[in-house]
Amino acid sequence: MANSNAKGDRRERELVNALDEAGFAVMRAPASGSATERELPDVLSGDGETFYAIEAKSSAGDPIYLTGEEVEALLFFARNFGAKPRIGVRFDREDWYFFHPADLHTTDGGNYRVKKEKALSDGTDFDEFVGNSEKVTLDEVGDDGPDQSVLDVLSAFERGDLDKEEAAAMLE
Repeated sequence: MANSNAKGDRRERELVNALDEAGFAVMRAPASGSATERELPDVLSGDGETFYAIEAKSSAGDPIYLTGEEVEALLFFARNFGAKPRIGVRFDREDWYFFHPADLHTTDGGNYRVKKEKALSDGTDFDEFVGNSEKVTLDEVGDDGPDQSVLDVLSAFERGDLDKEEAAAMLE
């Protein structure tokens, strides 16, 4: 019989390798989860400035659930270790997405849930997590339209006060 944790183990190793390639010092806790009575996260990583304790979960389906005990153990370890607690989730055919536990939905039973839709819309993607990019939303970009100076130059061109070359030079 195949190891029921094989896919999860493979995903954790995939995350460790990706963090390593991104320049992080990283290790997979060899006895995380039910293999020990100690409360250990799945992955520890750091770049010399920021340190993370990561509980990694993957799923072919939707959603991903974590028990309240798993999240409390992560928070306890991270606080005592001096790391930032993160939940890393990966859905099939998607990248890793990261959340602070407080940003997850809490069920009536005290467990935590991440839907694929939430991961894709609100999660921190891998590139942002490792500092290679920064997410900018449409709301942050705004829709204030062009600057008034640009509109003035275009109006002057439209009226014939400027020729095309003069307008282009002013807009550079």
